Amino acid sequence: MKASEIREKDIVELNKELGELKSELFKLRFQLATNQLENPMKLKDVKKSIARVKTIIREKELSGNNK
Repeated sequence: MKASEIREKDIVELNKELGELKSELFKLRFQLATNQLENPMKLKDVKKSIARVKTIIREKELSGNNK
């Protein structure tokens, strides 16, 4: 997901997205531990997506804009 797409969402949607990404990361880590993960690069992508969402949430908090 691109940063421009993330910026269009409000904080409630971003927090929901963050929760989904964290649960996906948990599942991927579990698959990695049990040697079932087919694409290890997906871990990196999910971590970066989490960082993007957290960054944009923080930007919105600092600007006082909940949109």
